[in-house]
Amino acid sequence: MAFKHRFAAAPALFVAPVLFSALILFLVVCGAVSPARADTFTIVGFGDSLTAGYGLGPGQGFTDRLQAALRAKGLDVTVANAGVSGDTTSGGLSRLDWSVPDGTRLVILELGANDMLRGVAPDIAENNLDAMLAKLKQRNIPALLAGMRAAPNLGADYQKTFDTIYPRLAAKYAVPLYPFFLDGVSGHPDLQLEDGLHPNPKGVDVIVERILPVVEKAIADNRGPS
Repeated sequence: MAFKHRFAAAPALFVAPVLFSALILFLVVCGAVSPARADTFTIVGFGDSLTAGYGLGPGQGFTDRLQAALRAKGLDVTVANAGVSGDTTSGGLSRLDWSVPDGTRLVILELGANDMLRGVAPDIAENNLDAMLAKLKQRNIPALLAGMRAAPNLGADYQKTFDTIYPRLAAKYAVPLYPFFLDGVSGHPDLQLEDGLHPNPKGVDVIVERILPVVEKAIADNRGPS
């Protein structure tokens, strides 16, 4: 699924702050708030505003809707929101260690859209994502890589180079890949906010529905002791 051409007019994506989510995550890391019971499978959604829930109300964002969908299937799961609006892969790498607490059972890594929209060289984005996956592997924290695709107006060469980042890294680290986080939403105005970039609540539900089987399998594959 390709991005709409209006992406060319967007100087930057995902610019709203997520102070509340950051505060809760900080309290979790510091031990002031317990993220879940000891037997709960804890997932961290680590990304930009697509994860953070830009422009959405309480309970409408990706992590909340994913948690609700997993619990509706009888799974004892908590999905923490570590999305930061405006984040790039460079920003993600700089905050990964403190944004993903010890005891996390799975990280959904969703970054790269802002790099792409700003025309950052694909090799920079790839190196940052590679370093994040390496850090998670070193900490024995499984990852699910959520891919992004380049807007066509950036040119065929950029698009081809950028789009191969995620399959290559998923193969290198043997992690599950969801090829395109906005699959089924990009190019569908009825599923997007007025900016034509971010999903609206219906769009979030489409994302959750499509990624859910991949997340369920990742949970099943990592059900061992935390």
